[in-house]
Parts: sequence; structure tokens; C-alpha cells
Amino acid sequence: MSDTLALVLRLLAVFVVFLVFPLVIGQTEHKVMAHMQGRLGPMYAGGFHGWAQLVADGVKFVQKEDVVPAGADRRIFQLAPAVALLPYLLVMVAIPVGPHNAVGQALDAGVFYVLAVMGVGVLGSLMAGWASANKFSLLGGVRTAAQLLAYELPMLLTAASVAMAAGTLSLPGILDAFHWWWVPWQLVGGVVFFVAGLAELQRPPFDMPVADSEIIFGAYTEYTGLRFALFLLAEYAGIVVLSALTTVLFLGGWHGPFGADGLGWVWTLVKTVALCFVVIWLRVTYPRLREDQLQKLAWTVLIPLALAQIALTGVVKVVIS
Repeated sequence: MSDTLALVLRLLAVFVVFLVFPLVIGQTEHKVMAHMQGRLGPMYAGGFHGWAQLVADGVKFVQKEDVVPAGADRRIFQLAPAVALLPYLLVMVAIPVGPHNAVGQALDAGVFYVLAVMGVGVLGSLMAGWASANKFSLLGGVRTAAQLLAYELPMLLTAASVAMAAGTLSLPGILDAFHWWWVPWQLVGGVVFFVAGLAELQRPPFDMPVADSEIIFGAYTEYTGLRFALFLLAEYAGIVVLSALTTVLFLGGWHGPFGADGLGWVWTLVKTVALCFVVIWLRVTYPRLREDQLQKLAWTVLIPLALAQIALTGVVKVVIS
């Protein structure tokens, strides 16, 4: 009974984090972009530093009318936001935040599980684009599919490199096998993984599927109110998941200069938040890539680098053994 209670408490903690952290990242993006671009609007609501901006956004989404296009596939249209959001909750269950079994549920094949479930989330965009009965939405969905095919492979290859180095597919097992010199050794793989993850989340500069200047807002053009808010929440949840996975696989997770046992969760949190800031920073800094540039980056740069990282890992493993 005690084991069941402990599992329930861990899953409840994961659920609370899933509900809170994406909202915090959304609020942070408002503030960071406001400072970097000199925007006054996000710094105004509520007075001090615009603390009520998130509340204002929530009230706005709740008040908006829930519209379903007459020609849309109604069931698929309504289901798409949930398909986009829920996979990130399932991924968070398997991400360790500290030593001594500080994870929702440890899985022997955790690397394959998180990458497979993250891939399912992209189907929400495909479903939304196909079901909206809108040519711009359909074009956004097709671009999403092309982007998924291009960037899923480098993510898988670089994650496989870390699993090869650790000798296990378990995320807690990878952290147990971690050594500080893995960071420079797997640095190229970490950058490839992070960039490919940004592309899968359709974050700038990889936001061709939602290019507002060309196709209005891609697969999400016909969505209003809370359903549109769920897509935004899925984006911010994806940022948290990508940053946490990059932390676990390439930055040592809970390992830090001191206090790894007692402060392990702090190191995980600090590294994750730092990477979330980088995601926001990149949105402000770089312009959108064209579709041909986006595909060229994946097939001619990221995939060769990922293969080179696997080859290097194999050489180092042979030398060590």
C-alpha cells in the first residue's frame, strides 16, 4: 500500500508541475521579449512588472467564442488540441528530477519512450490542419509533417549516442553513469538534439508551419478560445520537456559541483530554466528560415553531425573498454 501511495504522490507532483511550469514559461516569455524588444504592453497589466498579464490572457481566452468551421471534421477538430497537449504530460512522468528514484515512473526503455511519445504530439497539428477545412491550415499541417520527418532522425541519433555511452536506455540509468567529461564529449550531440527539438516544437526560427505572414497561423488558424489556448499550452509544455530532456541527456541532470544528493533537483531545475531562456532568446534573435533552408539544415548539417557523434561515441567506448 505504501508503494502505491508513493507512486500516486509522484504522479500527482508531475501533474502539478505540468500545470504550473508551462504557464510560468509563458509568463517569462512575455517579460523577456518585452525587455529585449522594448515592448510596453506585457509590462503594464496589473501594475508592477505586468504581473497580471497571464491572468489577462486567461480571461481573454475564456471569453472568446468557441467556433467550429461548418465544413470541418468536427470530432477530429475538437480532439486535436488534446492530442497535441497530453503527450507532454506522459513524457514528464518519465523524466528524473533528482537522485534516489525522484521520477514519476522509471522505465527501462525511457529514451525510446520519451522520443516516441513526443512524436505523437505533432499529430495534433496534423489533425488540426487536416480537419479545419481551410487551405492555409492544410498547408501548415503538411509543413508540420515534412518538418517532423526531417528533424525526428537527428533527435533519435543523438539520444542513441548518449544511450550508447551509458550502456542503458533508462533515463535514471544514464544519469547514474554520467561523468563530467561527457559534457564536452557529447556537446555536438546536445546542440543537434536541442535544435531538432526546437524544430519539432515549431519554435522560431523553425516556425514555417505557423508562418503568419504567409499562411495566417497554419494549422491553428481556425481555432479560437480555450482550444487555441490548449495549443499554446502544448507549445510551452514542449519547451519545458525539451529543456528537461536536454538537461538529463547532455548536461548531467541532477549532477552539480556540490550537494548533488541533497540539491539534485535544484541543479535539474536551474539547467532546465536556463535552456528555456535560450529558447525564448532564439525566438527574439533569429528570423524565420525558409522551407528549403529548414530542410537543408536537417539533412545536410544536423544528420551528418549526429552520425559523427555516434561514431565518436563508438570510438571512445572502444578506447575506454
